Amino acid sequence: MKKSDFYYDLPISYIAQHPTEYRDRSRLLTLDGMTGAIKDRHFKDIKTLLHPGDCLVLNDTRVIPARLLGRKVDSETAVEFLLLKRLSTTEWEVICRPGRRLKAGAEVEFIPERLTAVIKKVLPDGNRQVEFNFSGIWEEVLNEAGIMPLPPYIHEKLENPERYQTVYAVHNGSSAAPTAGLHFTEELLMELKDMGVSIAYLTLHVGLGTFRPVKAEDLSDHHMHSEYFELTQKACDLMNKAKREGARVICVGTTSCRVVESVAKEDGLIEPASGYTDIFIYPGYRFKIMDALLTNFHLPESTLIMLVAAFGGYKNVMAAYQHAVAEHYRFFSFGDAMFVTKNESPDLPKDKA
Repeated sequence: MKKSDFYYDLPISYIAQHPTEYRDRSRLLTLDGMTGAIKDRHFKDIKTLLHPGDCLVLNDTRVIPARLLGRKVDSETAVEFLLLKRLSTTEWEVICRPGRRLKAGAEVEFIPERLTAVIKKVLPDGNRQVEFNFSGIWEEVLNEAGIMPLPPYIHEKLENPERYQTVYAVHNGSSAAPTAGLHFTEELLMELKDMGVSIAYLTLHVGLGTFRPVKAEDLSDHHMHSEYFELTQKACDLMNKAKREGARVICVGTTSCRVVESVAKEDGLIEPASGYTDIFIYPGYRFKIMDALLTNFHLPESTLIMLVAAFGGYKNVMAAYQHAVAEHYRFFSFGDAMFVTKNESPDLPKDKA
């Protein structure tokens, strides 16, 4: 498998710079993974695609203001931190800029006498392990000092930071939003429940590693970033009930998919768990739990488009992306969505079948 197999040409103007006025007014492309059939719909049509007994799986993580701007204490150099992973009460793994000036022992100030940090270690991938010193409650200090970490391809200011949160976001910890869920409103979720669709919540804290490009051309050489997740007994019970009764488990977003597939048993059921997952899903992978996927459109050559291609079929998914470009869909975090059902006989690119 090659990274270049997942390239497609996307005009820059198709990258959505802001959310739609109303969450559920985006477009929705549906892809039948078995036949390759594509239909253009609107997101509210999701009600016609779900059935009583289906289980919708949502990631209830909440984005923290993970971007911190400060200065290096001994030189006044401007410094930027992007929080990736909390390691302890006071220590985090972060991306630092400018990295070359932030060696072990360097001190950084964000709020004078209230929030500072010391570089403890330079990690093998270039990230830093840092220890924060702060006065007060961490969450309150971070809300005061931090900025919402929008993806690097969004250049316009976000007027309302809550539009980069799902309406069901609860547990603080993500550096990026699980964007497939941004399309749902509380009213729409209630309508789905009234239809007999069950809703299971899990938590996966999305790291900024999700935006990092795949560097290895051979996918077997790619090391996936790890992300922390929690999956409760209640969520497992809802998914297992759907599977036993012949209904579907429908994951909202690649993050929900990665959790359920990480802990799935060979018998097609699921048990509660917590910890870190670094599962890397690309064509050839056999799905154990997920029966349908609701997701946004992803960057060319990203691990996310590879996951979608593994599920809906490589040729089907790449054709759907070409259709979305031709039909002027909006792409990436604030863009439109697609609803994909499983290809039971997934194909591989070119001569790799």
